[in-house]
Amino acid sequence: MLDVCLLGTGGMMPMPSRFLTALALRLNGRMMLIDCGEGTQVTMKMLGWGFKNIDAICFTHFHADHISGLPGLLLTIGNAGRTEPLRLVGPVGLPVIVDGLRRIAPELPFPLEYIELHREQENPLQLGEFQVSYCPADHMVRCFAYRVDVKRKGKFDPKKAEALGLPKPLWGRLQKEGAVDFEGKIYTPDMVMGQDRPGIAMAYCTDSRPVERLADFARDVQLFICEGMYGDEEKRPKAVENKHMLFSEAAALAKKAGAGELWLTHFSPSLHDPEEYVQNAMDIFPQTSLGEERKCTTLYFPKEG
Repeated sequence: MLDVCLLGTGGMMPMPSRFLTALALRLNGRMMLIDCGEGTQVTMKMLGWGFKNIDAICFTHFHADHISGLPGLLLTIGNAGRTEPLRLVGPVGLPVIVDGLRRIAPELPFPLEYIELHREQENPLQLGEFQVSYCPADHMVRCFAYRVDVKRKGKFDPKKAEALGLPKPLWGRLQKEGAVDFEGKIYTPDMVMGQDRPGIAMAYCTDSRPVERLADFARDVQLFICEGMYGDEEKRPKAVENKHMLFSEAAALAKKAGAGELWLTHFSPSLHDPEEYVQNAMDIFPQTSLGEERKCTTLYFPKEG
């Protein structure tokens, strides 16, 4: 199962009731973040998941409301006793940006490892427990959407094992040990397993226009967390100019993607009451809800049959 928590829903500047953009994910006891706006460590402290087990932080882009909370968070992670390397992922230029921010957090008890996203970089990435894919968004600066998949292997197929002539006492060893040697030949689990079963998938996109590739990227995810900078349809010219989305545009994107559920986030400071406009999204994609500070859910493998 994958735990998901939206740490902050604000865009541009923090508000009394809104922290800036950040998302926490937890899988098998390990954690990763996407974005780290100002105050992230505060809302994380309120959440209570801890800090030491954060193995990676992915940044969508380098606007301050998505990365300015990093220096304080790094110090907090260090104070939690972490000594293992921490991976930072983001657009090209990431080390330069982080080096500037670290002028106020120069001493850390753990090393930083950088992964800059470009055409030659592998996609998806394996970040500890997390398989993370990325896709270019459409914003004023280089920006990425992220997707996390938890794969699920197929079931053991006795007929395949019998066809290979493997004795039953070796079946359990093959599944547990990963490979067995029988009569001078190596047998691996993929030789006796059925097709992969549907896994867990979620996607996160903020600061972008609703371009077609994002719908393809978020195809069939259980949860799509997407920016809704503006709720009012009259804000469309501003959304186009600043390369953000309306509630209705995010909903149309979720519908195209075939997502199971949509959470809206990254609200404009001028959007005091998102509840007034959520129906604009629900009319297009009924499984829409508003993001809230520390709104959490747990995603499970789909039931079979």
